[in-house]
Amino acid sequence: MRRLMILLLLVPGLFGAAPSVAQLPAVVDGEPLPSLAPMLERTIPGVVNIATRARVVESANLPSPLFDDPFFRRFFDRPERSRERERRGLGSGVIVDASAGTILTNSHVVARADTILVTLHDGRQYEADVVGTDPATDVAVIRIDAEDLEAIPLADSDELRVGDFVVAIGNPYGLGQTVTSGIVSALGRSGLGGDGIEDFIQTDASINPGNSGGALVNLRGELVGINTAILARGGGNVGIGFAIPANMASQIQEHLLVEGRVERGALGVEMQDLTPALARAFGLDASRGAVITRVTRTSAAERAGLAPGDIVLELNDQSVRSAVDLHNRLGLLRAGSRVRLTVLRDGATQEVVVRLDRPEAHRVEGAAVHPRLEGVRLAETSGPEGRSGVVVIDVETGSIGERAGLRPGDVLLAINRQRIQHLSDLPRKLAADQVLALQLRRGNQSVYLTLR
Repeated sequence: MRRLMILLLLVPGLFGAAPSVAQLPAVVDGEPLPSLAPMLERTIPGVVNIATRARVVESANLPSPLFDDPFFRRFFDRPERSRERERRGLGSGVIVDASAGTILTNSHVVARADTILVTLHDGRQYEADVVGTDPATDVAVIRIDAEDLEAIPLADSDELRVGDFVVAIGNPYGLGQTVTSGIVSALGRSGLGGDGIEDFIQTDASINPGNSGGALVNLRGELVGINTAILARGGGNVGIGFAIPANMASQIQEHLLVEGRVERGALGVEMQDLTPALARAFGLDASRGAVITRVTRTSAAERAGLAPGDIVLELNDQSVRSAVDLHNRLGLLRAGSRVRLTVLRDGATQEVVVRLDRPEAHRVEGAAVHPRLEGVRLAETSGPEGRSGVVVIDVETGSIGERAGLRPGDVLLAINRQRIQHLSDLPRKLAADQVLALQLRRGNQSVYLTLR
């Protein structure tokens, strides 16, 4: 009998009519249940889907220089030295100026694309032109010629707090516009493996491949960030996503609309965080700041009198929290900008005025290093936590470097096993016909390329 009673409890409706499924009421105490639907109806039309196509030339790996000769390739049935294939990509974008057709997205979404197709929420499709890209912040501006567009207003992302509710809108896996929600998990995230400017909003709103360039909005439907990356094992979402703050994206947008690129100024220092241990060692009360560890010769910093051991406490009257903080804020300033640094030296504070160098002062044309690097531009970069290096800032289409797979943003670590940290380390006596073996850092990976 007891077993029968348990069966009846576990299988309701076995005898007689099944009870109706419980449903949420439409109102509680006379008030409608909260819903994001009204906000999303206003906001979703401002997010677009982006599809890209690019022709990629791949070099065949041939075992011997003999196969440079077409006769030997045909005789041994070897492929041609290079072949062309089509690369396709998917992403998202945010309309920020309806009248001008201006769209914000990620630089990596549209980088090296031959065709960019934008699909609006109502199904209309337009080819877009690239206004400018900035790999250092992963921000790009594209433009379409269309009417009746709806833009998303920008919020002041500096007002965000951990715990604020946010909504991510994008095109994950090419499924079409998708909405996920979460909170701001952290602010000012950096150190994700790149050498660019990192000041990310972290969120647990689901961000997946294809969401890149999409919108992160607050509950008022205002843009607080541009979705850009996920931290995942195996490529899926695990609740850790990152977005570029809207204020940073807006500043980069202004640069790109005016100049088509970001000509950021160069200070010419290496730096690291002022830790409590360092503060004690220096006999200081300060607990935050950036310690200058190296000053580049002939740089803006040297001309202004900055020296190793100086501790930068403020930039333009705003506190400097860390080396990354100073690096990021300098990276948003144009070349020629005049900045005021409050510096702690020998226990006393003083103000130092610096006019940032133009980037040309620390650039080298690749052809000056070796003929196989013609069409490649290199620059010395000084980053936080003592990181310095030589970075690839431009690769011309059709150059040997481009055909080998060299990309802007690659950091040059070595040429033919010769370590490279500064422009002065670049070799100048390589034979013109010598094959170049490049060791690079790309994101958080080490990459080897051969230039023949």
